[in-house]
Amino acid sequence: MTASSQGEATGTFYVAPSLAAALDTLNDYGPDGAAFAGGTWIMRAPIRHQPLKTHYVAIGKIPELTVIRIGTDAIEIGAAVTHAALTAALTDLPEFAVLAAAAGRSANPAIRAMATIGGNLSASDFSAADCVPALLCLDTQVEVSSRDGHERISIDAFLKRRSTFVPGQLLTKIVVPRSGHKTAHSRLPLRKAGDYPVAIVSLSVDVDPTNQVRKARIAIGSVEMAARRWERLETALVGRVLDPALAADIAADLADEFTGRESVEVPAWYRVRVLPGLVRRATAAALGV
Repeated sequence: MTASSQGEATGTFYVAPSLAAALDTLNDYGPDGAAFAGGTWIMRAPIRHQPLKTHYVAIGKIPELTVIRIGTDAIEIGAAVTHAALTAALTDLPEFAVLAAAAGRSANPAIRAMATIGGNLSASDFSAADCVPALLCLDTQVEVSSRDGHERISIDAFLKRRSTFVPGQLLTKIVVPRSGHKTAHSRLPLRKAGDYPVAIVSLSVDVDPTNQVRKARIAIGSVEMAARRWERLETALVGRVLDPALAADIAADLADEFTGRESVEVPAWYRVRVLPGLVRRATAAALGV
C-alpha cells in the first residue's frame, strides 16, 4: 500500500517479478500508475504539493535493471542502479570520474544508497539532479522500454521527451561510451538549505599530448530549469591548451547566455555568477592539478 499526503493508506503497491511483468502492469494502470525504485523523489511528492499515484509498480529488484556491465566499448547501467552502487563500480575508471563524482556527491549517504540513476534522469521537475549534466557530457544514450519493445535514443532526446512518455514506457538502461577523455564534475552546494547545488559543471575533454583540446563536451545543471550543453564554451576551447584560468575567463565572457532560475534559497543571478569558478575547478580536476 502507498500513503497519501494525509498519511492514510491508499492504492496498491505491486512488486514486479520481471521487467515484462512491470511493463505490462504499468501499461494496464495507465496514468494512475508509476514505477517505484528507490522512492526518494516519490516519497517527497507531498512536500512539493504533488498528488501520489493510485498504483505503484516496484522495479528495484528486477535483475536486468540493477546490473552494471563494463565492456571494452561502453558501460551499460540498469535504471535501478543506485548512486552508491554506481560510484563504487566506477572507482577505478578515471574516464568516468565525472559520473562517479556526480553520483557520489549528490544529496547524502542515506539518499545515495536508495536513489537510482533512472529516477534521477526521469524526474523532469528536478532541476538540481547531479547525474543529468554528467551524462550529458558523456555522449550518453538511454533505452526506453514498453511492452511493444525497446527504443534507444540520445540523452538529449530523452530529456526533451521524458515528460511526454505515455504510461507503460519506462527508462530501463543507460549506455555510456568509453572514450579515454579527461572528465570532471564540479558543484556548488547549498549548505544551509540541504545539499542541492546552486550550479553544476560537468566536463569531458579530449586532448592531445600537449593538452590542446581536440573535442569538448560541457554540461550545466541546476542553473536553469533543465540541464543543457554549453556549446559555445565547447567550441571556444577547441584548439586551445586546456588551462583552468583561461577556461574560466572564456566562461565569464559567455555566461550571459544563461538565465538563472529563481528560488527561495538563492537568487537567479548568483547561479550564473558562479559558473566561471566552477569551470575553473572542473578543468583543474580534469587535469589533475
